[in-house]
Amino acid sequence: MFRYSRSQQQEQTFSPEERLEVLSTKMSRNMEQDALDVASRALQRSREPREIAQYIKKEFDEKYEPNWHCIVGNHFGSYVTHIENNFIYFSQGRTAILLFKTS
Repeated sequence: MFRYSRSQQQEQTFSPEERLEVLSTKMSRNMEQDALDVASRALQRSREPREIAQYIKKEFDEKYEPNWHCIVGNHFGSYVTHIENNFIYFSQGRTAILLFKTS
């Protein structure tokens, strides 16, 4: 189980004025726009990375069928395998969001 201190939680800051920037994507334009819209709503609802990731994952599981995975944070590495055309990596300020689908 991964745990982090209260001070690490407070380092996570989300500013609604900052725009979402797509860093890498392999999905249709419509799906990409949905990802940005859902993430924007998630960022407005919560400041907690786990809750943001959960919201995005559930929305995509409902709309595009399971198995979506979402990682939200400001310091992580990743190397994932995903279904073709079901991947996006974007950020808002220092906060990165990785969303991808597996079989």
